[in-house]
Amino acid sequence: MNAKIRKIAVNIEETHIEMGRPIAPATRKAVAVAVIENPFAGTYAEDLSQLMEIGADLGTLLGRKCVEALGITPAQAESYGKSAMVGENGELEHAAAILHPKLGAPLRTEVEKGAALVPSSKKMGSPGQVLDVPLGHKDAAYVRSHFDGIEVCLNDAPRSNEIMVAVAVTDSGRPLPRVGGLTHDDAEGKDGLR
Repeated sequence: MNAKIRKIAVNIEETHIEMGRPIAPATRKAVAVAVIENPFAGTYAEDLSQLMEIGADLGTLLGRKCVEALGITPAQAESYGKSAMVGENGELEHAAAILHPKLGAPLRTEVEKGAALVPSSKKMGSPGQVLDVPLGHKDAAYVRSHFDGIEVCLNDAPRSNEIMVAVAVTDSGRPLPRVGGLTHDDAEGKDGLR
């Protein structure tokens, strides 16, 4: 592992009732977060490959933690997302370097397949600030029932020289979806769209 990890947190959210209606089985989301030292905090660097390698490691680690937390097989994962928040001595490009070039492929391995782009967000922040992790169907971007998100917040992260990196995985879509479109069961996952 190339990252200096200060903390890892894993949360599961289950929805059993929505608008007074029972949800059976419950919709479930897991989010795993790593708080890491930012090796480029306070400095400008042209070469961010170190963060790219950290992203690859975190794609595996955090994706696996989500799947394990849900108690599912990788094939049972239905949607995913990724997000990062840099502390005040970092820059948005540090978050981008972790999330984009190399995190996706190892995450896809942990959730089996993953033909669709992994939704992402990045921001600068301070300890206790909420980080939103967008979610989308892992194999077919047009599955509207899986357009969703989950929040994560750690009271002591990110500190000024840290990056908070989150990966989320679900075993279902939103509770009570009814906006139409392609369904999970009809998705083919050949082109990442349908």
